[in-house]
Amino acid sequence: MRPLLIALAAFAFASPAVAGEIENARSIDIAVSGSIREHCGIGSIGDMDFGNLERRGLGIQTRVAFDCNVPFTMTIKGASGALTHTTMPNGQGPYGGKLPYNLAVQMPVRFPSSQTISKSFSSAQLQAGGVISSNGGIATDGMTLAVELGQPTGEAGMLLAGDYSETITITVSPI
Repeated sequence: MRPLLIALAAFAFASPAVAGEIENARSIDIAVSGSIREHCGIGSIGDMDFGNLERRGLGIQTRVAFDCNVPFTMTIKGASGALTHTTMPNGQGPYGGKLPYNLAVQMPVRFPSSQTISKSFSSAQLQAGGVISSNGGIATDGMTLAVELGQPTGEAGMLLAGDYSETITITVSPI
């Protein structure tokens, strides 16, 4: 009988094997957390070849994959501020060596409702860098870029024969 009394005494004085004390509570709070990494990505854009620049009113519009899960700013820079003759950027005689252009950007953003942000820049503005803000929205549905060529520079109102190019750089920065 003595071992049974010792076992009952040990059971009566043992503390419960739980992590915390049991309190007289009808609800408890449990902290749950996690995270999602920032992501901003632009799809590839093919070269925009206008072909023969003697034709007036040339323009190209292209759809670009773009997704950013945080508010952002987009900076667009043009290297030369115009399509520029590859060897004689200042032209020669009465023939110009630069062809200005306009670049327009249009993209849907969500705030959570959808709105469209549109902005247009001249090539001269892009040389300094044009900036578009998502104004607190995120982008999930891509964007449209449109480049429209302007009028040639130079006395003759015509371009010097040769190849012309420009490099446009688009940089996206999460806010």
